[in-house]
Amino acid sequence: MSGSTKKDTVSGVQGALHTKGGDIVDANGKKVVLTGVNWFGLETGTFAPHGLWTRNLDSMVEQMVDTGFNTLRLPYSNELFDAKSKPNGIDFKQNPDLKGLNGLQIMDKVVDSATKRGMMVILDQHRPDQYGQSELWYTEKVPESKWLSDWKMLAERYKNNDKVIGADLHNEPRGQATWGDGNPKTDWKMASEKAGNTIHSVNPDWLIFVEGNDNYKNETTWWGGELRGVKDHPVKLKEANKVVYSAHDYGPGVYNQNWFMDKDFPNNMPAFWDKHWGFVKKENIAPVLLGEFGGRKSAGKSTEAVWQQSLMQYLKKNGMSYTYWCWNPDSGDTGGVLQNDWKTLDQGKKDLLSVYQERLPEAKKTADSSQR
Repeated sequence: MSGSTKKDTVSGVQGALHTKGGDIVDANGKKVVLTGVNWFGLETGTFAPHGLWTRNLDSMVEQMVDTGFNTLRLPYSNELFDAKSKPNGIDFKQNPDLKGLNGLQIMDKVVDSATKRGMMVILDQHRPDQYGQSELWYTEKVPESKWLSDWKMLAERYKNNDKVIGADLHNEPRGQATWGDGNPKTDWKMASEKAGNTIHSVNPDWLIFVEGNDNYKNETTWWGGELRGVKDHPVKLKEANKVVYSAHDYGPGVYNQNWFMDKDFPNNMPAFWDKHWGFVKKENIAPVLLGEFGGRKSAGKSTEAVWQQSLMQYLKKNGMSYTYWCWNPDSGDTGGVLQNDWKTLDQGKKDLLSVYQERLPEAKKTADSSQR
């Protein structure tokens, strides 16, 4: 694999990843835990990650590594790849190498910047277009055939970079999305198998991240947060040991669910997480990535802060992977790891996340020297 030797020494992860029971492991069988962050923008009308209007791309990625993140979940929309989609909201004085590039070429730059610093990258089909998310993996304007062909194109494009570790097939299936009922129009499990096998036809190395839906057996939870269907209807691919299930979980700042008002809160939460998605790892069925969670309040005794603190302890205790939502301060209901100046870290979130991070070796050295 091109350039892999140099990258391997940076991150300590050797070759392509696969799954073993509830763990992600590298080519040598070494356990790999993803503790990452989301950086959005490529899926919006800027067709570029947000914040490049005020900062240089590489400096942003370096700060992510310094903050302790080893993985970047990178949302995009299928509209990004249309010829008419022109990247904007970029200060070209600070990012001269991005001038004149299309959306896919900017994605290349982000991927290159992250992976050469040792970060692993998960590509996330977040929306069909810049205007909003969709319940299903296809819409009238973005048919299933385009969803599949775009995934095949990306899998082919990044197959020589072994730090691009996989595909989060569709963000937050919900509403009409079913699991395991065999209806080709709505069965998300079936669609995931089709996409996973399509990707593996050109790039068998990738992990396939399959999010939950939001409803199973008449019980509803967060969009993308319901994995109970896995028990009866696991995703089966031609390439064995490549499925990682993913859930999203939020606090009362997003929506005040009844479990936050339980008299036993927060002690009721681990059983809730176990039931809806945690069991997949705990019962050794497959690994789980908590692909999104976050909230404005991370320190103190508010319900949201206590929920975030409890969730971090749960992830740590069970050795589960995560990508925090999000790096961006401009996420309306959660805020970000960065404050509104796009430079200063939110200290509460930094402290929250530092409880459980698998820092890259280079970041570890920096952190150790700064503590002397």
